[in-house]
Amino acid sequence: MRKSIMALGVALALGTVAPAASAEEIVIATVNNGDMIIMQKLSKEFEEKTGIKLRWVVLEENTLRERLAADIATKAGQYDVISVNSYQTLLWAKMGWLTKLDDFSADYDYDDFITATRDSLSVDGVMYGAPFYGESLITFYRKDLFEKAGIEMPAKPTMDDIAGFAEKITDRENGINGICLRGKPGWGENTPLITTFVSALGGEWFDMEWKPRLTSEPWREALTWYLDVMKKAGPAGAATNGYNENRVLFSSGKCGMWIDATVTAGYLLDPKESQVSETTGFAPFPITDKNPDAAGWSGAWALAIPTSVTDNATAAKKFIEWATSKEYARLVGEREGWLLAPSGTRKSTYAAAEYQQVAEPFADKVLAAISAVNPTKPTVNEVPYTGAGFIDIPEFQALGTTVGQNIAAALTGARTLDEVLEESQIYVERTMERAGYYKK
Repeated sequence: MRKSIMALGVALALGTVAPAASAEEIVIATVNNGDMIIMQKLSKEFEEKTGIKLRWVVLEENTLRERLAADIATKAGQYDVISVNSYQTLLWAKMGWLTKLDDFSADYDYDDFITATRDSLSVDGVMYGAPFYGESLITFYRKDLFEKAGIEMPAKPTMDDIAGFAEKITDRENGINGICLRGKPGWGENTPLITTFVSALGGEWFDMEWKPRLTSEPWREALTWYLDVMKKAGPAGAATNGYNENRVLFSSGKCGMWIDATVTAGYLLDPKESQVSETTGFAPFPITDKNPDAAGWSGAWALAIPTSVTDNATAAKKFIEWATSKEYARLVGEREGWLLAPSGTRKSTYAAAEYQQVAEPFADKVLAAISAVNPTKPTVNEVPYTGAGFIDIPEFQALGTTVGQNIAAALTGARTLDEVLEESQIYVERTMERAGYYKK
């Protein structure tokens, strides 16, 4: 049977059961961002070519992560193909929950993937998630607003630069916020962004003995900077804004700056998607004197197959091979425009003359941002974990979600900075002690 009685009961209790797929139909669970919506749109070509039917479960990012975590932990097997990030891929692969993706055809060309992106989805050199797009962090900014304010974006902006610029270009009367940053709570939303600011200020989650460091000075500095800049120059209701919400705000002209995923660069230059396509500029993730090499996060959105999938594993592999192939990237370029071709994955995409022609303003900056991150040394000080923006331990999902909720509470004014730091430190200490990482 595809589901055990126990797993089915858990899934029913969670209200997440999808009808069972037939042998010629696979269920795909994915996130509701632009790249995945394009994949869904173009997948009719795959269906016609193979005869395999696709059923889509498209969810908001936090909801998707919750449902996938419940499904894969219980081996419920509701989904044949799942959209996962680098953290999930590495963690679940080590637990034996994901299928190896090392036997695609020769035409697939594994060596064509950008090394950093492929490595972020591989364990012992074996790929468990096929890269759909790779990313790091970049600073998007409105060149017209900078010119109007008489300021210029430096080649390597600092966090102090960003804060000062945000205030200068804020124009509340005309609905322009100086900066937009993720405020929506979640281990994959506001928490990794805050983690990168902490790293830029020389901080970390844990010391070498796994003792939490959330009341350390870098954490205080990072949250002080974040809360201050969002209060002075951020949008109203920022605690409900994640990646998708901020993308809409920036592309509609309501943000002067936005620090977020490099994958968005093409969308912001596409006049069909963005009202600021002619005025958007690109700069690196901000640095500080304490960490002049600060580089944001490293990771990818990928497609994977749970090991609980048996009947439809072959069909699922066929879909993943198609959706992450060189040919698919070209299909997107030809059908949707080369600015929307999957970013940060295939070397051949960056080598394509059509892509170079339209992506010249950001292509090199995106590759530089991805290449600059070193997940094995994510902080200034030595730490016992790897991962830039996330930590490669099972507990991080719960830790990141709770800490993210505390930070969002500070953004709304429901908690003070001191309360957030203290409550987060106590929660992380308790969780890590119970898990056996250290003793107080």
